[in-house]
Amino acid sequence: MKTHNKIAITAVLAMILLGSCQDYNQLVNNPNLPLTSPPSLLFTGILNSMADDNAWDGFLGSMNSNQFWISTYTYYGTNNYDQGPFIGSSFNYYSTLQNVVQMEQEAKKAGAPEPNPYSSMGKFFRAYFYNLMSQKFGDLPASEALKGADKIAPVYDTQKDLYVQILKWLDEANTEMGTMVANPGAVSVPLSGDMYLDNDLAKWQKAVNSFTLRILVSLSKKTAEAGLNVQSKFAAIVNDPAKYPVMSSNDDNVQYRYNAQFNNYPKNPGNIGFNISRENVSSTFLKITTALNDPRTFITSTPAPAQLALGKTFDDQAAYIGANPGDDMGTVGGGSQSGLYSFVNGLRYYTTYDGSNAEPAIIIGYPEVCFNIAEGINRGWATGTAATWYNAGIVASLAQLGVSDGTVITVADYHLTPYGTVTVDLPAYLAQTTGGPSNSGVLYKGDNAAGLEQILTQKYLGFWMNSNWEAFFNHRRTGVPTFLVGPGTGNGGVIPERWQYPYGELTANKANYEAAVSRQFTGSDNLNGKLWINQ
Repeated sequence: MKTHNKIAITAVLAMILLGSCQDYNQLVNNPNLPLTSPPSLLFTGILNSMADDNAWDGFLGSMNSNQFWISTYTYYGTNNYDQGPFIGSSFNYYSTLQNVVQMEQEAKKAGAPEPNPYSSMGKFFRAYFYNLMSQKFGDLPASEALKGADKIAPVYDTQKDLYVQILKWLDEANTEMGTMVANPGAVSVPLSGDMYLDNDLAKWQKAVNSFTLRILVSLSKKTAEAGLNVQSKFAAIVNDPAKYPVMSSNDDNVQYRYNAQFNNYPKNPGNIGFNISRENVSSTFLKITTALNDPRTFITSTPAPAQLALGKTFDDQAAYIGANPGDDMGTVGGGSQSGLYSFVNGLRYYTTYDGSNAEPAIIIGYPEVCFNIAEGINRGWATGTAATWYNAGIVASLAQLGVSDGTVITVADYHLTPYGTVTVDLPAYLAQTTGGPSNSGVLYKGDNAAGLEQILTQKYLGFWMNSNWEAFFNHRRTGVPTFLVGPGTGNGGVIPERWQYPYGELTANKANYEAAVSRQFTGSDNLNGKLWINQ
């Protein structure tokens, strides 16, 4: 994996790109700035944008909202969903999409006929960023957006129309990439600047189809909608791997790696004193892992000091207690300082600046592919053996954490003082028939409701520390796992259904904004309006 300087890339892009007065429109040309740039430089910057929110950064960031960990100290942010990015967030990815347009133009200037690797990646990028924003907000400016001064107040496309277009972009990208992979000599301007998949278009084709599975599964409540063809598209990908190759191992993961020179891992020796004692692992996560005797308990967490004081041992799952995201900050803060809760495993997350002891930040990964295929087969969308994909997903997600049968895990306190080791018995874990949220265990129960809950539960565990907001989106769609609520989570003790539109829309695009809010949420742009995709 090549290291890269994210700060330097951002600075260069700021110099070469044109100014904008709205997030989704580029309006002003500066004659003092260069008008051309290598498409590879823009490509690298866009790839960097995909890594946002994939680790522990930020106040109420994705890993906090996914209820993997919680803040226990107000200075570092509360756990309230009605504070932070859910309120008046920004259309920040429109500037990234403008870079996509510029990248495609620069590839043309470099002599690349369409389709070319950059134009095909452009379709994937559109699908990726529009999906991420629509999953947050709902309807979005799309068909009239990115047109600069020609359209400064674009209409909002409905969420259904967005997903019809997203699936079209992804299908076209797969077809075009497949042709170029089969005829590499015909590619005059190859990809360059790729820190994820080393400019391998065959791997990007796998990523495109793997991402398409994510989109289709997210549309599980819309299988009867005309124009989407959710089930037939899903079956086509699963049943025709030659035409629709998908990821086949963790080696295919699209994932971001940190480096000690430029991009430090968010949790590192330089900030251990400020962070590790002020953040606890969430009970939403630990209640599942401890009930399943899951080795991820020992990988991710420390035993709660108060439980050790009561006589429990470090290798006892019962010694690991998560903090409740629903509790108010006074309760969780006092409990944390009293040693009632488990802290994040400092040996894993705070001993290096490059995060080499920890897992990389997956953006699109093989474990999710396995669970998505298992879910689709469980729902009857395609033929196949869901249990095979389900087990493969578990094994792959554990492998991503460095865990396999016989792995020896060192357990330590949050001061990094080792308690001892635990050895993983993977066959025994997979064979469990009881335990967990519904006492269903790990051994697959079959293509029924119990089996589906197992798939969704393991998928949630597999999202630990990766895949952006996907754990939140999946919980919102399925209710699995149960997220804990209370005064600490804010929003009246209810998990939000969506993000509010950016405040700037009230002035920059008022008429179209109001029409979209009225159409979707009876005129109230609030956190609890249910998105079309989840109705």
